[in-house]
Amino acid sequence: MTDLADLSAVDLLAEYRGGLSPVEVAEAVLARIASLEPSLKAFYTHDPDAVLAAARESEQRWRSGSPQGTLDGVPVTIKENIATQGTPVPLGTAATELVPAAEDAPAAARLREAGAVFLGKTTMPDYGMLTSGLSSFHETSRNPWDTSRTPGGSSAGAGAAGAAGYGPLHLGTDIGGSIRLPAAFCGLIGVKPSFGRVPVDPPYIGRVIGPMTRTVADAALLMKVLSQADERDHMCLPYSDIDWQTLNFDPAGVRVGLHLEAGVGLDVEPEIRTAVDEAARLFENTGVTVEPMEPFVTREMIDGLDLFWRTRLWSDLSMLPGDRFERVLPYIVEWARVGGDASGVDVYRGFSQIDRMSVAASRATSRYDFVLSPVSPTSAFPAEWASPVNDPAKPFEHIGFTVPFNMSGQPSLSINCGYTTAGLPIGLQITGRRFDDLGVLRMAALFEQLRPEQRTAV
Repeated sequence: MTDLADLSAVDLLAEYRGGLSPVEVAEAVLARIASLEPSLKAFYTHDPDAVLAAARESEQRWRSGSPQGTLDGVPVTIKENIATQGTPVPLGTAATELVPAAEDAPAAARLREAGAVFLGKTTMPDYGMLTSGLSSFHETSRNPWDTSRTPGGSSAGAGAAGAAGYGPLHLGTDIGGSIRLPAAFCGLIGVKPSFGRVPVDPPYIGRVIGPMTRTVADAALLMKVLSQADERDHMCLPYSDIDWQTLNFDPAGVRVGLHLEAGVGLDVEPEIRTAVDEAARLFENTGVTVEPMEPFVTREMIDGLDLFWRTRLWSDLSMLPGDRFERVLPYIVEWARVGGDASGVDVYRGFSQIDRMSVAASRATSRYDFVLSPVSPTSAFPAEWASPVNDPAKPFEHIGFTVPFNMSGQPSLSINCGYTTAGLPIGLQITGRRFDDLGVLRMAALFEQLRPEQRTAV
């Protein structure tokens, strides 16, 4: 019999309509968390009593025939940097003053309005600038598939929670791969929506909020809730009445680019390349046309973006009082300090690479309906490392497949497409044309039907 903690959100809602109590579900999820959290360290905040209280309120609404919203009674976790009223937002670092948030951020507000049961806030590394769970504030988060490995980052706790079955819905953020990388390392669906599709506060170039789930249908359900407009994000798209949950489509005639070389950074591990190539063959068998695609990201683009991001963070770190500065993760300080020594001209040239990367991504993918690629050139690395090379001088050798689509604003997701010989998940990235978020979800739903039976982490 399936554990209630492992049911999808779609299935839970159907069961609630049939009489299942949200309290029973909350109790099952809390039992899972109590069993695994001592080793996974996925949570920043977690209050079982508050979870049960919210579940009891949901139970009464369902019993009275008046559920509050689209997700009433469904457990959800929220990444630590997405503000929830009354909870401090440390940004993963011990250097932050712990001031309770005055209000819910847009995504958290939409979840609360929809009746979701908040399980807690999940961890992230210092300032969200690592692809791991290393943090000067939180204990190191670990991967349920192998606790000696990282769950990825910066949505580290969300990845661990999703793979461990801490309920069906998890919310992450992504500015260079921070949803898709942990989704790949943890065997989840991780959606980076089109830029502006989900309101963000505060908004920033390339930054998005999106679902991390075990099924495409759950990701689509969550997108239905998250994509409502919010005036706090001046860069958000006008609301579109998208039929998020209609995922079936005819793939005949769809044109796909197969992108196996990022053009910069680490070589793709052979097992990952083989798994992504096999995924392309499965699509091809449905009538999709698959063509090889040339790399388009250059060293100048990655290094320019790196310098700009270093400078952006150093401008914040340099304003900290000495006692707080000393609490920042040393790796982050070493990485950011280079930005403080750069000239204004060099920083401007680095910033200009954002536009060059965006143009290159748009032009390289324009002839295709979708692009298939690895999410990461490597599988999950040791939990104690900051990145696959663990070197602050070379921080972004693994994001050549993910970051260009943050800059171009295109929708992109990770879906599991296989396993390494060590039993670790392998992420397939599916990227679409700008604003075609539904098309990307539909391609992922098709792949769910094509791929072999999936394993579970726990």
